[in-house]
Parts: sequence; C-alpha cells; structure tokens
Amino acid sequence: MNKNLCAVASTPELSALRAWLLSDTPESRRHAAWVRAYRGWLQFRRNRLAVIGLMALLVIVGASLGAPWIATHSPIEQDLANRLAFPSSAHWLGTDELGRDMFSRLLYGGRVTLGMVIAVVIVVAPLGLVVGMIAGYAGGWADRVLMRVTDLFLAFPKLVLALALVAAMRPGLTSVVVAVALTAWPPYARLARVETLAVRQSDFIAAVRLTGACAPRILLRHIAPLCLSSLIVRVALDMSGIVLTAAGLGFLGMGAQAPTPEWGTMIASTRSFILEQWWVPTIPGIAIFIASLSFNLLGDGLRDVLDPKSE
Repeated sequence: MNKNLCAVASTPELSALRAWLLSDTPESRRHAAWVRAYRGWLQFRRNRLAVIGLMALLVIVGASLGAPWIATHSPIEQDLANRLAFPSSAHWLGTDELGRDMFSRLLYGGRVTLGMVIAVVIVVAPLGLVVGMIAGYAGGWADRVLMRVTDLFLAFPKLVLALALVAAMRPGLTSVVVAVALTAWPPYARLARVETLAVRQSDFIAAVRLTGACAPRILLRHIAPLCLSSLIVRVALDMSGIVLTAAGLGFLGMGAQAPTPEWGTMIASTRSFILEQWWVPTIPGIAIFIASLSFNLLGDGLRDVLDPKSE
C-alpha cells in the first residue's frame, strides 16, 4: 500500500519535471540548457541504432575500466601447458599461444586501445579547433599558411604517415598517440575554418567587436561554441577510424610492446593460428569491429541531434 502511495505521489512530480524540461519559455539560461539537452536526448532516443551503439560503448568502457575486478586471470601470466586452449569454464575465451587467458587480455587490451583513442581525441580536437578558427577568423596570409600546412598532412594516407612518424620515433604507445594525432587533426581544422567563415561577418560578431572585445575572446566565447556541435559529431564518427589505425599500428608491431595486451597486437601475435585455433585471433578482431561499429552508430545519432542541417 505504501509503495502504491509513493508511486502515485511521484507521478505528479515526474509530470511537472517533464513539463519543465519541455517548456517553450525557459526562465533562465540554465533552464534553456536543460530543455535543449532533454529534447536532444528525446531525439537521440528515437534512433534505435544509435542507442544500441551507445549501450555497446558503455559496456566496453565499463568492462575495460573494471578489468582489475572482472578479469579472471592475470593478463600476462603464462601457462605453456595450457596454451591455445578452447574456451571453457576455466578460460571463458580460451588461451593464446603462451597460455595467457584471452578474456583477461581482452579486458586489459580494451583499456590500452580505448585509452589511446581518448588520448588522441584530447590532443586532436582542440588542436584542429584552434587552427581552424585562427585561419578562418584572421584570413589573409595566416589562413593561407595554415591551410597549406593542413593540405600537406592531408596529402598522405593516414596509416602511411603514422607508420613513418612512429618509425622516426620508436615503437610504443606514446609514439602511436603522437603519430595518430598528427595525422588526424587536419579535417577538424578545415571543419572549424568553414564554421568560422560562416559567422565571421555576422552582425553579432560585429556587435561584439564594437564592445571592444579582443580576437581571442571573440574566438573562445562566441565562435568556438558554434563550432562545437559539428566538431563533436566529427569526433564521434572519426573515433572508429582512430580505433582501426591504432589497432593497425599495433598489428604491425609499432604499438604496445609485449607483454602489454592490446587488441591489434593480440591479433598479430596469433595470426598464424587462424586456421587451427581460429578463436584466438578472431576474438580481439570482433572486439575491434564492435567498438568501431558502435562509434559509427553513436556518431550517426549525434549528427541527427547536433547538426542543424539535418533538421
């Protein structure tokens, strides 16, 4: 009886909250932000594939972060007497060529692979945004110089350029992050430049200039927020490519070094067993596929919500 009363009592509160979140006349800037976020979530939720991608990413990230508590074995402990074992209750996804538990290595490998992806995005997105805004707002020789540098990086295939950069440094996780970041920023710079050019001569920018605002303030406070929605969509769509590039460098021996588990490295070290013990290289390949597909689905959903041209 008490539970029913609580449920009945909570219904008007939920209705009031929903009405507040769907209000057409927000009372404050914070209220408007909540309304915009809730309406965006309702629009995103209608895209079932995007929701599936989001849920899959949450599972992957949660499992990777919880690897120390979820993993059933040490990811680097060898058991040569039990090498290339078929999945069983003792080893849920089997063992690799050195008898290491595949399930544990998959979880810890997710931390390495996704960690590299996040590190690349943290470097690439701000760099591309700053370069693109400066080029679009300054114009003239600054625009020409920055865009020619951008074209120079775009002239080479990403994987080939990343391989050359890693080879020039030394194989390792830091080298992969730096190499992928240096090859991934040009599209963000071009996108930010286009967005900046579209609003540079707007009336509200002219009004801000009349108030005496300097160029850095105009870029950070008024132009950057207008570029963020397109940038977020591009980042979400490009993260699948970053996953593949990072895994590809690991497969070629340029990424994580043994015994550190990483999805691309796991495939490379077990590729010779694909015909007899197919599950050993296939499992990390499936993980890369699911992560890449999930990022693509999430990016499609975010594009529907954040891109005004799609309305």
